[in-house]
Amino acid sequence: MASDPPRGNGKGKGSGISEQAGLPEDRKPQSDEAHSAFTPPLGVPLPPTPEEEHPTSEFALPEGLRPEAPAEPEGSAFAPPGGTTGQTPLPTFTPPHGIPVLSLTKEAPWQDRMRTMLRMPIHERPVPERAERTEEEGGGPAVPRVLDLTLRIGEILLAGGEGAEDVEAAMFGVAHAYGLERVEPTVTFTLLSISYQPSLVEDPLTASRTVRRRGVDYNRLSAVFRLVDEITSEGLSLEEAYRGLAEIRRNRHPYPSWALTVSSGLLSGAASMLVGGGVLVFIAAAIGSMLGDRLAWLASARGLPEFYQFVVAAMPPAAIGLVFALAHSNVQSSAVITGGLFALIPGRALVASVQDGLTGYYITASARLLEVGYLIVGIVVGVLSVLYLGLQADPGLKRLNPEQALQLYNEPVVQTIASMLLALAFCVLLQQERHTVAFATLNGGVAWVVYGALTATAGFNAVPSTAIAAGLVGLFGQLLSRYRYASALPYVTAAIGPLLPGSATYFGLLNFAQGNLLEGFSSLIKAASLALAIAVGVNLGGEVARLFLRAPLAVEPGGERRAAKRTRGF
Repeated sequence: MASDPPRGNGKGKGSGISEQAGLPEDRKPQSDEAHSAFTPPLGVPLPPTPEEEHPTSEFALPEGLRPEAPAEPEGSAFAPPGGTTGQTPLPTFTPPHGIPVLSLTKEAPWQDRMRTMLRMPIHERPVPERAERTEEEGGGPAVPRVLDLTLRIGEILLAGGEGAEDVEAAMFGVAHAYGLERVEPTVTFTLLSISYQPSLVEDPLTASRTVRRRGVDYNRLSAVFRLVDEITSEGLSLEEAYRGLAEIRRNRHPYPSWALTVSSGLLSGAASMLVGGGVLVFIAAAIGSMLGDRLAWLASARGLPEFYQFVVAAMPPAAIGLVFALAHSNVQSSAVITGGLFALIPGRALVASVQDGLTGYYITASARLLEVGYLIVGIVVGVLSVLYLGLQADPGLKRLNPEQALQLYNEPVVQTIASMLLALAFCVLLQQERHTVAFATLNGGVAWVVYGALTATAGFNAVPSTAIAAGLVGLFGQLLSRYRYASALPYVTAAIGPLLPGSATYFGLLNFAQGNLLEGFSSLIKAASLALAIAVGVNLGGEVARLFLRAPLAVEPGGERRAAKRTRGF
């Protein structure tokens, strides 16, 4: 029997197929069952061999170029595609060695670093860089003590008026500094909680703390910010942190109570000068405000709620203005009452409520806004009670007419000095550190100059002018706080004092007392618009400062990765 004729290039049955496909010799050859149905029968020669067994692809490498060695074994679905020119490989969505590790620069303020980490998904947050704190050698982390310290620090910040986002950032920074990786702080208006999960298979440990008392002391607030900065940057031990927190709690207020009362009178007197009051008006407004402050202290000592404290504090300035009106003197009684209202309008709480709402903390924002509403109602009740009694005694009072020329007063030099004096008095009332007073006072003067230039010179409406001036206050305050690694509140809250809507509030209350409901509602709506413009402007100025400054993220060579959004809005 004749032997089989040579096929093709003379190789065996399976070897020709394997070599044409570019496979190595040691691979298993294809079986006879795998032959094509179009293989010629025995004795029939094969057709001429084509130049290539398979049709060419437009992505095939040109002749003369060697393909690069694959980064992974042949056949992996995750191998990155090779380049078409033998140069740099095509960019891939997921690098072959994984996503670059995120790290936070130490030069950035801890507020920015912790806020950035809070916005990340929990599985993308960088692990703590420091060693875990232990109670004894060889023991595990002192988790209960770390959580307790974190809650105590958050309590002081929240009670002092700090925004919910900054409170959460501080709590997260403290827990992260002591080696707690999977930790989630939560802040509401009166409740602080923090949860820590040691691992994915262990039960979480949760602790909480209730904020029952609130007090304005920016000196203590700044000290807590410095303590958090030392914990997150300098590596304080747990005992050192507790000792520092105890010293902060024991520290006395920087100004005595009599200085606060005098500052309240100085604030009201300066505010009366903003709306055209003279020396006698300054003295009358100061006396009325100081009497109201003492009555509020007495009500607080008796345990009355803050609502009634605002009611009794609003009565003396209104009563003094009413006495001048009943005596038919030449003193502008409206300026006296307006100056007294400046010291009572809760601008700090309003700014904090709008800031919490804009940053996504809607429960806390709603609670703060409700608190502002109650305090304003207390002011309304106190002033309206006095005005109603005065109008009943003399219905023909003309000195309380809202058409007095308060809004026509335009003395730039006097008003600028008065605005800076008002901001200075506010700094004392807020118990600020002495080195922050000069910056806040200057910031208040700048705010009034911008507002006056826009309204009196450029002819802008009062609402957008107030928003622009408040935006500059927020911008400068945020820049100063970043320079000193401190809270922005001491540089912002006092500076917005000259912008508070005291005259619009007074005109609305007076119209209500006289029975002019439409005019009263119109004035109160204007006052609310000015207040919201202040709050939004301050927040927008702070966000602009963060927008133009670099985010404190550093990644390994290979690109950047953005953090998660605060909220998607849908």
